[in-house]
Amino acid sequence: MWLRELKKYWRSKSRIIGSLGQPLLFLLALGYGLGSTFQKAGQGNYINFLAPGIIGMSIIFTAIFSGIALIWDRQFGFLKETMVAPVSRFNIMMGRTLGGATIATLQGVVVFILAFFAGFRPYNWALVLPSVLIMLLISLLFTALGTGIASQLQDMQGFQLIMNFLVMPLFFLSGALFPLTGLPKALEILTKIDPLSYGIDGLRILLSNSGHFSLGFDVGILAIVTIIFLAFGSYLFSKIQI
Repeated sequence: MWLRELKKYWRSKSRIIGSLGQPLLFLLALGYGLGSTFQKAGQGNYINFLAPGIIGMSIIFTAIFSGIALIWDRQFGFLKETMVAPVSRFNIMMGRTLGGATIATLQGVVVFILAFFAGFRPYNWALVLPSVLIMLLISLLFTALGTGIASQLQDMQGFQLIMNFLVMPLFFLSGALFPLTGLPKALEILTKIDPLSYGIDGLRILLSNSGHFSLGFDVGILAIVTIIFLAFGSYLFSKIQI
């Protein structure tokens, strides 16, 4: 199941190119467009600040939209073939989740490389590998969420509607585009509820040496929420109707 998800993704060249377009647009348009304003505010290099947030954006979009593949498989009968295999539904769900998370992590690595060509420089190359582990945690969390939600839906339109109301707020409230310091109280509470905030903050600590929380706190919150979402996704997948 894990290898199948990887093969399906890398065979689709248009999907790969399309999924890189939005992160690249954000990186170049915002990075250079707001760079001088960010620097005048005394916040340093905006590209270095923005890159971890754009990496997180590419991961969450790829991870959570991997649930579309589940709906597609159900509509064309592939899911039924998988479900009749002598494997528990938990193992099937975990296989799909690990496959989707691996793809999302690789997507994050590709965006990291693109950010390097856009002018981003990690402050310590030795911390790039640990940052990939943070990417994997983010990927597992949101792939499990996307799979769980998709298992309860029958059509792609419904999934896309729910995801648009979920993904965009998660992204914009995560601090990907702005610092988390000095926010209004209501917005500060929302950013702390958003699990993506801790993933992007962890990436920012490792790649740019600037974060709002501590790395240990970020990893701890991500790990706990990932376990909760994996359990939630497994429960919903076990109730799937084929």
